[in-house]
Amino acid sequence: MYLFRRDLKNKHQVEINVPHLKYMMCLNESCLNPYQKVQAEFLEIMKHINLNRYHSSITAELYQEIACYAGTQKDHLILGNGADEMLYYLFTAVRDNRNSFALSLSPSYFDYQSYCDATGLQLKNLSFRKDFSFDIDCFMQLAHEPDCRLIILCNPNNPTGNLLPKQVIIRIIEENPDILVLIDETYFEFSGITFVDDISKYNNLVIIRTFSKAFSAAGLRFGFLISAPENIKEIKKVVTAFNLSILTQAMALAIIRHKQLFLDYNQMIIREREKMYYKLKTMSQIQVFKSSTNFLLFRYKDYIDLFSYLKENEIAVRNVGNEGILQNCLRVSIADEILNGIFIKTVSEFGL
Repeated sequence: MYLFRRDLKNKHQVEINVPHLKYMMCLNESCLNPYQKVQAEFLEIMKHINLNRYHSSITAELYQEIACYAGTQKDHLILGNGADEMLYYLFTAVRDNRNSFALSLSPSYFDYQSYCDATGLQLKNLSFRKDFSFDIDCFMQLAHEPDCRLIILCNPNNPTGNLLPKQVIIRIIEENPDILVLIDETYFEFSGITFVDDISKYNNLVIIRTFSKAFSAAGLRFGFLISAPENIKEIKKVVTAFNLSILTQAMALAIIRHKQLFLDYNQMIIREREKMYYKLKTMSQIQVFKSSTNFLLFRYKDYIDLFSYLKENEIAVRNVGNEGILQNCLRVSIADEILNGIFIKTVSEFGL
């Protein structure tokens, strides 16, 4: 007898299948270790924390700091363990029955599917065209189906790196007032494009952010969700009590108090991204795509051979080449000047 939810039987565990090598340029992580930069602040905060207690005054402080940084109010926020936990809670909150589905674009962040599977929410995708545009009228038809409970737009998109046109996003929000529209702004600090100012205008708008990329804290697992207070109230009904560790809150507070250090570092990453883009562009056999994130997508006909060669030289990039319009594509995270130089040198030595 199967003891679990019937639809789980043919689903798979969430796995991140990447090589673990000396130079990790596959998960869009930062080379900057935040603890080394904010250690003194973190330890000072910890002096005033009682880990034997559930409640801590730093929770209110952190909410205020994040609200100030994001340009919103505390009652518009939920804090959690990375953007992934925010996705999980949101998907749980919108699922109504086994026919309920979320609508997104493809290819996009693969864990939309993972967390839809976990919560019993179906996911329907409309494919991007080769130029990363999409059929907006067809998208709207899918959105207007009665079981559509959520629209997901990753902006900038992962793994393509492109921004969606603002007028298209606004049209989707305005023409679907009875459906929540989630904008995943994981890479906001690299694009500079946000819809936070529209939260007060559109009751159906939800935004997710994270500290994993721009704040160099992938291992911290800290993210937040922004929406209208009435939406926050409903989503919180599926959030576990004390969901966020006080240790995580303390580190996040230390980081946000030193936000300029990380934002300045991001500007360096943006400059390095542009340098790497033009270096790859000079290689005639490579097609590289413009990006508004901290990674670059590029195409090479023998991408598996290049992927293997990089791996042999201790460089891990992300193989995304078996996914529709991403045929023959790899994705590389932007790092500091030294590591980016090692990557370009290795690609050149491969014979490109």
